[in-house]
Amino acid sequence: MAGGHGDFHPVKLDPAIERWNSMREFVYKHFKFTPRITRQVVTWGVAVPVGLWYLASVTDDRYNFAGVRKGTSALRNPPPAPPAADE
Repeated sequence: MAGGHGDFHPVKLDPAIERWNSMREFVYKHFKFTPRITRQVVTWGVAVPVGLWYLASVTDDRYNFAGVRKGTSALRNPPPAPPAADE
Protein backbone atom coordinates (compact mmCIF):
# COMPACT_ATOMS: atom_id res chain seq x y z
CA MET A 1 0.00 0.00 0.00
CA ALA A 2 2.44 2.65 1.17
CA GLY A 3 5.46 0.85 -0.25
CA GLY A 4 5.79 3.05 -3.32
CA HIS A 5 6.53 2.16 -6.93
CA GLY A 6 9.93 1.11 -8.15
CA ASP A 7 12.62 3.07 -6.33
CA PHE A 8 10.18 5.70 -5.06
CA HIS A 9 9.31 5.15 -1.36
CA PRO A 10 7.16 7.93 0.12
CA VAL A 11 7.20 6.27 3.55
CA LYS A 12 10.48 5.60 5.28
CA LEU A 13 10.38 2.12 6.85
CA ASP A 14 11.55 1.80 10.44
CA PRO A 15 13.31 -1.54 11.04
CA ALA A 16 12.20 -1.66 14.68
CA ILE A 17 8.54 -1.26 13.73
CA GLU A 18 8.90 -3.87 11.00
CA ARG A 19 10.40 -6.36 13.50
CA TRP A 20 7.59 -5.63 15.95
CA ASN A 21 4.95 -6.14 13.24
CA SER A 22 6.56 -9.40 12.23
CA MET A 23 6.58 -10.58 15.84
CA ARG A 24 2.89 -9.69 16.20
CA GLU A 25 1.99 -11.55 12.99
CA PHE A 26 3.66 -14.77 14.14
CA VAL A 27 2.95 -14.68 17.89
CA TYR A 28 1.13 -18.01 17.68
CA LYS A 29 4.36 -19.70 16.60
CA HIS A 30 6.34 -18.46 19.60
CA PHE A 31 3.69 -18.54 22.36
CA LYS A 32 4.50 -20.64 25.44
CA PHE A 33 2.48 -21.20 28.60
CA THR A 34 4.48 -19.85 31.51
CA PRO A 35 3.29 -19.90 35.13
CA ARG A 36 2.29 -16.24 34.84
CA ILE A 37 0.27 -16.77 31.66
CA THR A 38 -1.35 -19.88 33.14
CA ARG A 39 -2.50 -17.90 36.20
CA GLN A 40 -3.97 -15.21 33.96
CA VAL A 41 -5.79 -17.75 31.80
CA VAL A 42 -7.24 -19.51 34.83
CA THR A 43 -8.22 -16.21 36.47
CA TRP A 44 -9.82 -14.49 33.48
CA GLY A 45 -10.98 -17.62 31.65
CA VAL A 46 -12.37 -19.66 34.55
CA ALA A 47 -12.55 -17.85 37.91
CA VAL A 48 -14.15 -14.59 36.70
CA PRO A 49 -16.88 -16.27 34.60
CA VAL A 50 -17.65 -18.76 37.40
CA GLY A 51 -17.80 -15.90 39.92
CA LEU A 52 -20.15 -13.89 37.70
CA TRP A 53 -22.33 -16.96 37.14
CA TYR A 54 -22.51 -17.57 40.90
CA LEU A 55 -23.38 -13.93 41.60
CA ALA A 56 -26.09 -14.00 38.92
CA SER A 57 -27.56 -17.27 40.17
CA VAL A 58 -27.63 -16.13 43.81
CA THR A 59 -29.37 -12.84 43.03
CA ASP A 60 -31.67 -14.26 40.34
CA ASP A 61 -35.33 -13.46 41.09
CA ARG A 62 -34.39 -11.85 44.39
CA TYR A 63 -35.18 -8.25 43.51
CA ASN A 64 -38.23 -6.65 41.96
CA PHE A 65 -37.50 -3.15 40.70
CA ALA A 66 -40.81 -2.68 38.86
CA GLY A 67 -42.79 -0.01 40.64
CA VAL A 68 -40.58 0.27 43.72
CA ARG A 69 -41.32 3.45 45.61
CA LYS A 70 -39.18 5.44 47.96
CA GLY A 71 -39.07 3.88 51.39
CA THR A 72 -40.14 0.40 50.23
CA SER A 73 -37.93 -2.66 49.83
CA ALA A 74 -36.83 -3.84 46.39
CA LEU A 75 -36.61 -7.44 47.66
CA ARG A 76 -39.32 -9.79 46.39
CA ASN A 77 -39.71 -11.31 49.86
CA PRO A 78 -38.63 -8.65 52.34
CA PRO A 79 -37.79 -9.76 55.87
CA PRO A 80 -40.60 -9.31 58.39
CA ALA A 81 -40.76 -5.96 60.12
CA PRO A 82 -39.50 -5.94 63.71
CA PRO A 83 -42.27 -5.88 66.32
CA ALA A 84 -43.25 -2.44 67.52
CA ALA A 85 -41.96 -1.56 70.97
CA ASP A 86 -44.92 -0.91 73.28
CA GLU A 87 -44.14 1.32 76.23
